[in-house]
Amino acid sequence: MTQSIPKLSTLVSGPLQHFERTALERQADIEQWFRHQWLQTPAPFYASVDLRNAGYKLAPVDTNLFPAGFNNLSPAFEPLCIAALQAAVERVCPHAKSVLLIPENHTRNQFYLRNVARLMELMRKAGFSVRIGSLMDDIKKPTTLTLDGGEELLLEPLVRDGDTLGVEGFSPCAILLNNDLSSGRPAILDGLSQPVMPPLDLGWGKRTKSEHFGVYKQVAHEFGDELDIDPWLVDPLFRNCGEINFKTREGEDCLASNVDALITAIQAKYDKYGIDKRPYVIVKSDSGTYGMGIMTAHSADDVRGLNRKQRNKMASGKEGNAVTGAIIQEGVYTTEQWGPKKSPAESVVYMIDRSVVGAFYRVHADKSEDTSLNSPGAEFHPLEFADAASRPDPSLEPDAAPNRFYAYGVTARLALVAAAREIDKAAQ
Repeated sequence: MTQSIPKLSTLVSGPLQHFERTALERQADIEQWFRHQWLQTPAPFYASVDLRNAGYKLAPVDTNLFPAGFNNLSPAFEPLCIAALQAAVERVCPHAKSVLLIPENHTRNQFYLRNVARLMELMRKAGFSVRIGSLMDDIKKPTTLTLDGGEELLLEPLVRDGDTLGVEGFSPCAILLNNDLSSGRPAILDGLSQPVMPPLDLGWGKRTKSEHFGVYKQVAHEFGDELDIDPWLVDPLFRNCGEINFKTREGEDCLASNVDALITAIQAKYDKYGIDKRPYVIVKSDSGTYGMGIMTAHSADDVRGLNRKQRNKMASGKEGNAVTGAIIQEGVYTTEQWGPKKSPAESVVYMIDRSVVGAFYRVHADKSEDTSLNSPGAEFHPLEFADAASRPDPSLEPDAAPNRFYAYGVTARLALVAAAREIDKAAQ
């Protein structure tokens, strides 16, 4: 099996090459720095991080603590997933034998169901008994769902007994959420004696992207000090302005002024590094977007000039939830391309506990380098190596397969450190 990493198509790659080279030369220091972070704040159970590689910077643009897409990872990384799952469960429940998996309510989404099937398979190979408990009101009895490939998933109604939760005849040691709780925190999950992974307060009903990237900014600056690099190389600038109503245009002036301010700040960085690009920002819901309610803006006029259809699109989030807050995030161009059509691509890195366990490329033939690729029509291609145990090699070029993957892993783990600090703060 040959590695599949798109090549950079940009010649403006000096700062990123510098970061990658520094990461390779300072591996021991970096890994020691991460070990220190995990001693202070243990890593989340799992997470996925969307990364954009602009050639001049490599930065996370989203961090999901309830990741879907395990079915998109290369099977070559299965041993890493299994070992990491064992460590992650044992850390919160040392004698665990059984785990209840609570998924999203996407019973008609075959892509998501394949993720659930793959996650169950990995958990079972890690040595745990696993059953699926559904939060859906209409699941009154065990219900079998058949996937396109013929696999079957058994969804069962949740059964609560005092402070424990399970399904009929199954009282698990721990609860694993693969549901981001966009609609809020279900009462049936409150006050349980079993550990819930990740914690309920990390659901999108309460968590915000602006809080995460505020913490991430601190992490990036600490890491930049450690490596003596400009933290901007791994950190997307952002702003937010609290409440906003896209339908009524309430908060539009605040949004527009923040767009202008952020574009001015990005331009200053472009000037510093001689980057011949037009700055842009991404405006999106401050809670989980699920690929919804996202727009690209190159100026304040772009957010002032939305027509009714566009405002309605921005106003609606996952499960029909109203978008009431927005984050304005630095747009990071993606200069990686996939296939003969040279479709824009971005990497999605998966972690379980503190370990990077794989990645895939999200590719969208109908999008451009300055738009979100997380939308219908996207394709997913596993990031593969001939040897899943490949290690970074400073004697090779920075964009050689193991080295590029190491740089991705470092940046993704910075986002993981930020998420760990979020969890720690929520527990206080």
